[in-house]
Amino acid sequence: MSFWSQALEIARVDLRLERRIGDSLRIVLPFAVVSLLIVPLALGVRLSLAPQIGFAVFWALGILFGMQIALRHSASDSRVRRDLYTLLGVDPAARFVGRTISGALLTFAFLLALFATMLVIYGPDLPPRGIVVGPLTSALLAIGLTELGTLAGEVTSDLRNRSTLASLIVAPLAIPLVIGASQSIEALARDTSILPWVLLILATDLALAVAGVGLARPLEDATR
Repeated sequence: MSFWSQALEIARVDLRLERRIGDSLRIVLPFAVVSLLIVPLALGVRLSLAPQIGFAVFWALGILFGMQIALRHSASDSRVRRDLYTLLGVDPAARFVGRTISGALLTFAFLLALFATMLVIYGPDLPPRGIVVGPLTSALLAIGLTELGTLAGEVTSDLRNRSTLASLIVAPLAIPLVIGASQSIEALARDTSILPWVLLILATDLALAVAGVGLARPLEDATR
């Protein structure tokens, strides 16, 4: 099989497994939606101020819960499964790309559902272009978070406190993604160009993709 055939097959298997288990969307998404309702109450803000904090709450919860989806997706890649892929001759880089594709689709679906829910609950002032920019930045954010989660999962695959250490790796490295995503919407509100912020997210995604593909084989050899 070619590189992309391997990657797409791995993505297909991951999505089929997620459809059967359904942890990402059936468990994480309801908690995120409830958090959208709880945050204004916890802050004690008046209802008239809700539209002003809608996007900030969305990005904060999107990063927090999106990171959990990426890490849960990465954690499902067990030692037995990795050994099976090795025996089948699957390219480690193709495995990274395949898991990134499937994880990014799941994370994007989550962010899109959360974004729509935020619009209904908070009713923020969304510029006309925001209907396009919001999903676009969410898609780029989903790719970056999944790449980080996959890399962190590979680095911590044989460690006892894998989930905790992976979160510590992902959180600080996700800062460029958070800045780019949040500022793109702010730029729309100020009627300024969103291009620098979109390029920031895109450059981060590309850098993580190069790192993931380049380190895939050394990380696999290190964990044998």
